[in-house]
This record gives sequence, structure tokens and C-alpha cells, in this order.
Amino acid sequence: MSGNKTKIGLGLAALGRPEYINVNNSVVDNKSEKAFKNNAFEVLDQAYKLGIRYFDTAPSYGKGEAFLYEWNVKHGYTDVVLGTKWGYTYMADWELGYAGKHEIKEHSLSKLTEQWEVSKALLPQLKYYQIHSATLESGVLFNKDVLVKLSKLKREFGLKIGLTSSGINQSEVIKTALSLEIDGLELFDSFQVTYNIFEQSVFNILKDAIKKQKTVIIKEALANGRVFKNESYPHYSDLYELLKTLSIKYNVGLDAIALRYVMDSIEPSIVLSGASSKSQLIDNLKAYTFELSEAEIALLTKHKIAVNEYWEERAKLDWH
Repeated sequence: MSGNKTKIGLGLAALGRPEYINVNNSVVDNKSEKAFKNNAFEVLDQAYKLGIRYFDTAPSYGKGEAFLYEWNVKHGYTDVVLGTKWGYTYMADWELGYAGKHEIKEHSLSKLTEQWEVSKALLPQLKYYQIHSATLESGVLFNKDVLVKLSKLKREFGLKIGLTSSGINQSEVIKTALSLEIDGLELFDSFQVTYNIFEQSVFNILKDAIKKQKTVIIKEALANGRVFKNESYPHYSDLYELLKTLSIKYNVGLDAIALRYVMDSIEPSIVLSGASSKSQLIDNLKAYTFELSEAEIALLTKHKIAVNEYWEERAKLDWH
């Protein structure tokens, strides 16, 4: 089994803003910007110390991009690889219980230009520049002005151009992007995709992308916390028992089992930890300490659900 080639990276979605969409199973006493910045730096320091070298952020992650920039400048590491995105704007402005949309999508050339002017400060460690939640509906994959601009950035700065995807049409989005060329050259080098025990609709297209030597980055490997036993999801009781059995066998937490499943079943380039504390990060990295057997992978795979069910359930999650 070659799943060990997958590296664990750190995503800053939960580190840069006081509320994030998930199953709320933790309590944060201090949600001030100062407290979050201190915590983000502690987690980033711990991640680097433990060998993580890929760090992923976005302008819509509150202060996530700013925190990563300041941390990177402070240390001046030359061996880290940074990724960020464009296309979403953070709207909550650190307001707890914000009633409106926390993020607003805009896949326009003007938004790309605006956000690039900020994000380029992450150079030269910035390697992955991604369309944030590309969809067929937003039209971004058919917007020639945007695609040409991305191609120019790719050539000028040596970037890997990527996209992230969410929703029921992930496979169609990736398939469309894989076929896109600008001046005879493939535009997209990387795909950041939701894939986990429940959501496996992208399995075949991701295997195809890997064969084409694209970078595949997996997000939401823990299904926004739904892999943890929760009375709100009695229909997952059999899976929870299986995860408990495997966690006892390998002496790791449920999070490590879920991450290892992704590593062994799809063998991506990177799987993101969304840890919001040092202890969570340490637990996540225990996924490196074992490998699942083919039989165990098959047992877990049986718990996948219909793609529309997955995203409908996710849409009901609150911001905490």
C-alpha cells in the first residue's frame, strides 16, 4: 500500500475567523481577534515543528491569509509551500452570530485582480493559487478573461493554478477544468476537493486527475465533524461503531481513522487537517502511524451516501 506518500497539510479555515461551519463539539472561551491570532501562530508553529510544510488559506477565512502572511514573514522559512484562493469575500467582520452570509462569492475578473493584489504578498512561498469553490453555475470556467489572467499569473510567477470544489457537481467541475487549455497548455494543475467516508462521488475523476499527475488536495476529510459520534445522526450508528473499533485497534482517535481512510483509499498528494488547536493537530498527525488494510478500507467505503444527501445534510450545519 502506498498511501504514505500522501502528506498532511494545514488548512486555516477554522484558525482565521471566530465562526466556522461544522458540528460544534468544542467550546472556545475567548473569540477575540487577538486570541485567535495567538492561537493561529501557536498551531502554525506546532505544525511546522511536526513536519507540515503545506499551508492553505483564503481571503474569506477571516484573518487567515493575514495571519499566514505575518507568520511566514516572521520566520522566513524557505521550505514551506503556501496556497491561497480568490473568489470569496469574508463579510462577517468578526461579528459573532452574524445573521447574513459569512462569505460572498464573486468569480469576476475584477475580484480576481483585487484579491491577487493582496495575496501576492505571500510570494515567493505561494505556489498554489486556486479558484475558491468553482462551480458550473458561476461561469468562472467559461470566463475567458479570468482564465487568460490566471494563465498570465501562472507564467509570470511560476504558480500552480488550481480550483477548489464543493457541492453535488464536483465531478463535472473537475472534468471541465481538466479539459481547459490556454494557448495550447493545460491551465489547471491542482484540485482541492471534498472527499471523505460519506462523500465519494469524486473517486473516479480524482483517480483520473492523479494519473494525469495533477496535485490532488483533499479537504473536509472529517465531514465537518460528522465522523464523530453524534446523537443527531443515528443513521450513522453502524459507522460510528466501526470507527470506534478501528480507533481502539490502532490506538488513535476517530479523526486519524478518517484521515487515514482518505490517504489509503484515494492516495492524494495532500490531505488537509482543519485543526483549530495544537492538541487536535497532534491527534490528526497520528494518521501517519498506521495504514488501513484493504478489507478495512472496503468496510469504510460501504458507508458512503448519495451525493445529494451529503450536501443537503451539510447545508443544515450552523456556523459556530
